[in-house]
Amino acid sequence: MQVIMMAFITHLFKNGWFERARRWFYLCSLFFVVGLAQAQNTAEISHLQVDRSDDEILVSAQVQFDLPSTVEDALQKGVPLYFVSEVEILRERWYWYDKRVGSAERHLRLAYQPLTRRWRLTVTSGAPKGGSLGLSLNQTFETLSQALATITRVSRWKVADATELDASLKYRVEYRFKLDLGQLPLPFQIGTLGQADWDVAVTLQAPLSLELPR
Repeated sequence: MQVIMMAFITHLFKNGWFERARRWFYLCSLFFVVGLAQAQNTAEISHLQVDRSDDEILVSAQVQFDLPSTVEDALQKGVPLYFVSEVEILRERWYWYDKRVGSAERHLRLAYQPLTRRWRLTVTSGAPKGGSLGLSLNQTFETLSQALATITRVSRWKVADATELDASLKYRVEYRFKLDLGQLPLPFQIGTLGQADWDVAVTLQAPLSLELPR
């Protein structure tokens, strides 16, 4: 059996099979790497600021990204999009993972209204429950760019009470922004699997100082 196996391997080497296989594997790896590079998320947080004002912890942030044409086409066809801004307050611990001591969420629903040719944005705090948005703020815009400018920017957003934090400890704030694919209709959720155009997500951290401004 060993002689037959050695003869078979020798035959493969003589016919250049291993060399062709090596080249094929190299090309596949190259295409895979190129594909990952093209699929890299282009969203970024260009500004993140954490402040304390009296007894409030306030976050201001600015996200920058270009809405892919496939996503914009879905909007134009009446598919609403859901964006989420999330904040976590983490207490630093040298002996273990940092502990989450606070969090806040903003959910934004963007939809196009063909009859009025306007864009409707609904902003809520916390996650929607049972299909209901709960208490919300509704805004309308003439253009998509105006709506996106509001979606990608938060200003002095209260995320926690400073009195609930210990000034003798160290904290940091993690800010996340993403396009929530889980809120899309099921056919779109399936269709977006593996589609880089729908991958809009970014995270950034900043230190939190509990000192009051002078």
